[in-house]
Amino acid sequence: MSLRAAVLGHPISHSKSPALHLAAYAQLGIGISYTAIDVTEGLLPSLMGQIRDQQGWRGLSVTMPLKTAMLSQVDEVRGVAKTLGVVNTVSFEDHNGTRRSIGSNTDVAGIVNAVRHAGSAAAPSAVVLGGGGTAASAVAALKELGTAHAQVFVRDTSRTADVRAAAEALGVDLEIRSLTDAARPTASADVVISTLPPRAADGLAAEVAALKTPTPGVLLDVAYDPWPSLIATVWQSGGGAVVPGLEMLLYQAVEQVRLFTRRGDDVNAAVIDVMCDAVGLPRRAL
Repeated sequence: MSLRAAVLGHPISHSKSPALHLAAYAQLGIGISYTAIDVTEGLLPSLMGQIRDQQGWRGLSVTMPLKTAMLSQVDEVRGVAKTLGVVNTVSFEDHNGTRRSIGSNTDVAGIVNAVRHAGSAAAPSAVVLGGGGTAASAVAALKELGTAHAQVFVRDTSRTADVRAAAEALGVDLEIRSLTDAARPTASADVVISTLPPRAADGLAAEVAALKTPTPGVLLDVAYDPWPSLIATVWQSGGGAVVPGLEMLLYQAVEQVRLFTRRGDDVNAAVIDVMCDAVGLPRRAL
């Protein structure tokens, strides 16, 4: 029986997930195919129905705009995904001839490991840009990094249900404000996590540059295409450390590979190095 996995989202043609996963499976010597499937929220139930009826599926990576919609499509939601209501990973487990789909969230681990790898301060003062599902994961990651209070800047303050619910469940105090007020707090924060779409932070980047103040903290920009983003360029010129979204993608994919292969302990530094090679990231050892 051939083994399969895929990344789901819309649009999806730009995804680097196939390169990451296929490099890992080749290094491990496991024959799992991995493709990108373009699917909208409206078509997700139909696709999941097909996948349930097909043998050999090991897992699904879930990206925008499906991370909340996937909640209702799995048999069980575990861990921080249950707390946040945000699923970016579906794995399949077999028990006594019955297959169950399990929803989980590896975005939180991806953010935590990416920010730590960049040398973030302990219990950092924090700013999150954006208020959707990935921002909810960012709040959970900040809690794990020791942050009890975060400022969240959004384009529309009425559309912050995901991040508010996450903060309430996790016990993180949020201050939600308009993106138009973000420049000075962003420039002075220890950690800034931008969950905005590509180019959506360009206006803020120009405002931060106009301040002509140092940006000494760590910026993780989840958007990785085009790269470098304008805000990443401005941040680096102010002296701060920049973490490309590819770093987060790498670390969340590492956790997915562990789930999909069911060989968690074998996903070691050598596997992570070939995953880095596949997307042009520097090698590292965890």
